[in-house]
Amino acid sequence: MRHGVNLAVGPLSFRVGSAWPGPVAALRHLYAGYPGCETADFTVRLEPVTPWRRWVRPSVAIQGDYVLPDAAPLPLAHGLVAAEMGMNLQMALGERRYLLLHAASVEKDGRALILTGESGAGKSTLAAWLGEHGWRFMGDEFALLEPETGLLFPFPRAVSLKNESIAAMAAFVAGDRFGPRLEGTPKGTIRHIRPNDQAVARMTEPARPALILFPRFGHAAEIRPVGPAEAFMRLTQASTNYVALGQRGFDALTGLVQNCRALALDYPDGAKAAELIELIWAEAAR
Repeated sequence: MRHGVNLAVGPLSFRVGSAWPGPVAALRHLYAGYPGCETADFTVRLEPVTPWRRWVRPSVAIQGDYVLPDAAPLPLAHGLVAAEMGMNLQMALGERRYLLLHAASVEKDGRALILTGESGAGKSTLAAWLGEHGWRFMGDEFALLEPETGLLFPFPRAVSLKNESIAAMAAFVAGDRFGPRLEGTPKGTIRHIRPNDQAVARMTEPARPALILFPRFGHAAEIRPVGPAEAFMRLTQASTNYVALGQRGFDALTGLVQNCRALALDYPDGAKAAELIELIWAEAAR
C-alpha cells in the first residue's frame, strides 16, 4: 500500500494501508496522540475494486488478514468508514485472546460498566457522554474480557456518532476531536470523535466488571432486573467469538454474569439515561 498508518489501541494493534492518501490522513487526525507500533496484530488494506476504479469513480474494497468475500465496496468519500469497518472485521473474525462483546464500556473507581444492546440502543452515545462526565471511556465497539482473569480491557477506538447524537456531543466536545461529517453512509450520517486524553493515556489499564446494562432508547424510563441466565444468553448473541473460544468463552461469560448485576434500562433521552445510570451506580457502590 502506498499510504499507511500503524496504531495501537488498548492491548491490540493495527496496520492500515490504503491506495489513496485521504483515508490515512483522516485516521492520523482522528487518532492523534495514540501510540504507533512496530508490528501489528491485524492488517487492513483499502484497495480499489478494479485498477481503474482507483481514479474513475473510486470504489474502496476492504481487504486484510480476514475478509468477507461478498462485502459491498464503499465510495472513497467514505474511506474513513471503510478503515473503521476493516478494523472491526479483523477483530470480529480473528481475535482469540479476549472474549469480544459488542458493547460499550466505561470505568469509575476501578470498576467497569458494560452497556450492550441492539443497534440503535444508544450505547455508543451513552458511553461517550459518560466519558466526558466523570467516567473513563473504555470503548464503544468492543469490550475485551480476558477469560483467565475476568478483567475488562480498554479498546478506546474513535466513537462513531450517528445522526442526532452528533449535535448532542458537539455541545461539549472540542471541534478538533471530531472527524469529518460523512453523509449517506449505510448507517446514515456519521461523525467520529476522538476519546479524551484520559481515555488514551489509560488505555492499557483494565478494570473489574461490576454492572451490565442493556439500554433501550425511545421508551419511557424503566429499570428491570435481568437474571444471570437471560444475561448469559443475551451476551452470547452480543459476542463475535464466543463459539470460537469454546470452553474459555463459556467459562468467561459464566463468571461475568455470576459476578455482575445485570439490568435492562429503557430511557426516553440521553439526559434521563445518564441520570438513571448515576443512580444505579451509586446504589451498587453501597
